[in-house]
Amino acid sequence: MLCVLLVRFSSIGDILLTTPLVRALARRHPEAKLVYVTKRAMAPLVADNPRLTDVVTLEPGEPIRHLARRLRALAPTHGLDLHGSVRSAGLRLLVHCRWSGYFKRKLARALLIATKLDAYRRRAPSPVAERYFEAARRLDTRPDGGPPEFCLGPGATDRAARWLAERGLGGGARLAALAPGAAHATKRWPVAHWSALAERLGTAGYRPVVVGGPDDRGLAQQLVAEGGGGNPIVSAAGEFSLQETGALLARARVVVSGDTGVMHMATGVGTPVVALFGPTVAQFGFFPYRAPAAVLERGLECRPCSSTGTAACPLGHHRCLTDITPEEVAATVERLVA
Repeated sequence: MLCVLLVRFSSIGDILLTTPLVRALARRHPEAKLVYVTKRAMAPLVADNPRLTDVVTLEPGEPIRHLARRLRALAPTHGLDLHGSVRSAGLRLLVHCRWSGYFKRKLARALLIATKLDAYRRRAPSPVAERYFEAARRLDTRPDGGPPEFCLGPGATDRAARWLAERGLGGGARLAALAPGAAHATKRWPVAHWSALAERLGTAGYRPVVVGGPDDRGLAQQLVAEGGGGNPIVSAAGEFSLQETGALLARARVVVSGDTGVMHMATGVGTPVVALFGPTVAQFGFFPYRAPAAVLERGLECRPCSSTGTAACPLGHHRCLTDITPEEVAATVERLVA
């Protein structure tokens, strides 16, 4: 029997962008065992995906050889390295099956950042979700044109519904989920812009809800304190698990996010997203994939300056994001939702 390992250890967006490949494999090889291999912390992103036979997790601090021993017991026939890291390379050495990976285009990315010369033009830039299919070339799979899938368990859906109801946001409330956080400062839209956007959305009849992880609590509380026009802002930052955050996003009419995992979570649950891109660009492959979305960006000569974001703008002005106005974002929200 065909047994396929899909290896992607992190992070949120990268993992969700592998789900179109999971879907295509399940449809093309319905008899196959599809086993997803990821970090324990990332497992909720795929744990309830019905197309997977099993999810095997790398535990915190676990040596890669121990994980390899557990994977060998599954007798895999194929291994898809969707990460291209030292750890995934270790698995390729320790777990014997037919391994394949995908082309990460690191040189083209580095060249574009350092010199602004676009080597991607030699071949049409493709989304990362479709680049992953290069690893499955032996398995006769192709993208089906559908978006990522973030499958949610009933517990997460119930928890999000209760939390919203307790705050008077159940029923037909027009929720606008705002994701102001990012791991690196240059991917963050200014706080004052978020506050002004929340006020505009509140005036338009939306109820702004801030989402994010524990590290975003301080930023979220700052927005809550500044208010959102006639409708106060509430914060779910740091309150929810990954799946519960996904369930809240699924209840929203729209999500506004930077180039972060929340953006991909929104596309995975089918909620329209307005994405604000600063230091990163489309060639890197992480724009919202095959889902209702609008991307706002500025065509500056200094972009891109990083593939992941940095602690400060190299030129000190951060115009790539500060020049995107709350008025423009609010107008884009209205067009997208309409």
